[in-house]
Amino acid sequence: MDARKIVVIVEEVEASRTALLWALHNLLRYGDIITLLHVFPSIKSRSKKKMRRLRLKGFQLALSFKEICNTFFNTNVEIVVAEAEGDEEGTRIAALVREIGASALPTVVPLQTQTADSSTNMDFSQIEIASLHVPDIHPPKIPYRICPDPSAIIWRSRKSKRRGVLRNQT
Repeated sequence: MDARKIVVIVEEVEASRTALLWALHNLLRYGDIITLLHVFPSIKSRSKKKMRRLRLKGFQLALSFKEICNTFFNTNVEIVVAEAEGDEEGTRIAALVREIGASALPTVVPLQTQTADSSTNMDFSQIEIASLHVPDIHPPKIPYRICPDPSAIIWRSRKSKRRGVLRNQT
């Protein structure tokens, strides 16, 4: 039996912890590896201190998830903390899941029920990694203005004095 990689997205929401517990109870087999993946958005200021703080906060959050995994017998856990460019967290997560070679990505979908107490139900599902596809996004083309006259891009510097001297000597 081959070891599988199960990726769980680490976020500061209860649904993320619930997805981890569901994966531990329903998906985990002996020898499987649980990858705790946290992706944090990049910040505009590009301050190294702020980036380090976000990375550290994500790692500490992942460590709290690892403590949950340690309560289960013989779990192999790895932690991945990565930065997403701009608002591309979903694209970055999908790319990392594909790069990790995951066979399962458990998710929790909150459903609003029409009960008297109007509580939220949790529907557990598993994303099939084989069908996970992120389209290649090409960078936008930058339109360059084509100059109608090719000689307009050639400029001449001052005339060389040396050139004039050579003509007079011949």
